[in-house]
Amino acid sequence: MQFLEELAGIFPSDQLLIDKELLGPYESDGLTAFAVTPSAVVIPKTQEEVITTVQTCARYKVPFVSRGSGTSLSGAAMPVEEGIVIALNRLNRIIELNPKQRTARVEPGVINLEVTKAAQKYGLHFAPDPSSQIICTIGGNVAFNSGGAHCLKYGMTSNHVLGLKAVLATGEVVEFGNESLEDAGPDYTGLFGGSEGMFGVALEMTLRLLPKAESFHTVLSGYDSLEKAGDAVSSIVASGILPGAIEIMDRLAIDAAEAAVDAGYPKDAKAVLIVELEGPEEQVQSEKIELNRILENSGPIEVQVAKDTAARLKIWKGRKSAFSAVGRLSPDFIVQDGVVPRKRLGEALRRIEELGNKHGLRVANVFHAGDGNLHPLILYDGRIKGDLERGENLAGEILEMCIEMGGSITGEHGVGMEKRAYLPKMFSKEDIDFMKQTRSAFDPQSIANPGKMFPEGQAPALTLYGMHPLEEQGIASRE
Repeated sequence: MQFLEELAGIFPSDQLLIDKELLGPYESDGLTAFAVTPSAVVIPKTQEEVITTVQTCARYKVPFVSRGSGTSLSGAAMPVEEGIVIALNRLNRIIELNPKQRTARVEPGVINLEVTKAAQKYGLHFAPDPSSQIICTIGGNVAFNSGGAHCLKYGMTSNHVLGLKAVLATGEVVEFGNESLEDAGPDYTGLFGGSEGMFGVALEMTLRLLPKAESFHTVLSGYDSLEKAGDAVSSIVASGILPGAIEIMDRLAIDAAEAAVDAGYPKDAKAVLIVELEGPEEQVQSEKIELNRILENSGPIEVQVAKDTAARLKIWKGRKSAFSAVGRLSPDFIVQDGVVPRKRLGEALRRIEELGNKHGLRVANVFHAGDGNLHPLILYDGRIKGDLERGENLAGEILEMCIEMGGSITGEHGVGMEKRAYLPKMFSKEDIDFMKQTRSAFDPQSIANPGKMFPEGQAPALTLYGMHPLEEQGIASRE
């Protein structure tokens, strides 16, 4: 194949993977139920190599998928059959950190947490903190507009990207935005954020850094029901307090976290609520009085207040480990991502429990309660015939519930492959057509991460035993 021969002229053998056994780690992202073998994986070390690769793909009309650590949970970083993967992990330089401007210019392969580590000696940090921040890359964060526990107060990734340099799917190199918070004209930087890699490949991002909070007040409150925890969140937000983070975990998630890291969560609680106030000392001291009053009136069975930094970090260690820790409870699980209005959180949690019982599957709930971003973890066993299909059907019904309640099919995980079928249930045909036109302006050949987001797009060939719900709906095919 001439295309592969040309890639071989660009990359040495250790940067061009074509042997099937070497392609295995790239066959799926965090949604491991689907897998596709790409024709090749390239591992560029420089921006110039990325640009040349994309330009070569454009000439040959070969589809490509760019990826970092592969932590996407929606199948959005899954390869396309007969296409290639551009692995960006070696583009991991923090090019410049400017403490006076409070900015960092980084390449896409930089790990999220490394930005804060580099900035902390200046009293600064990078606010977006996904649960996978110890491994996820900034490029992936931008592609999916990732959030995290503290997005309630500080916003999503797009709120912290001031500018970027990218190579579009046409091969054109562009620069959007600048280091200033003041900008004029179309917000192409914001448009690029959350585009799921369908415009091209980000090469550099200029990130906004924030001063580290002067004071923290972290409280863990245990409840005898999920609904009570959800109602407590509504009361906190209604009071006018804006915490840095509000998180909820249910009994299954608590058990998993305790087994993994021994976080010291209440043993008898069916749900725990984590609330963290942060900011100037005077503000935190004032807000914690009101917060304590609200929590006392919310019917908790136990309240823990972090007395020092070690206790605070222990509470958060349990929450941050929850996703991976659930693997102790089940051989397989689906991490769903949807949003409901905060005032209906309690109702949503009750309905998720009912839906789980209906399908005969356990559901562990871990989510960013402050903005109504649900993360139900649906436990199943892929070795049992029909278990995956039941899990996918349950996940779909949860998304439909979110839409019905006036919410969204995704808060931060993106649409990818998994949720394409639900896009028309949330958006009109005119809305979707406009999205397609926007994508075509950046990628007229549809070679950048094709088959994702839009229901009628080309579906990657799937390696999966049994008929998948996406296949039953006629959206995906293995042919």
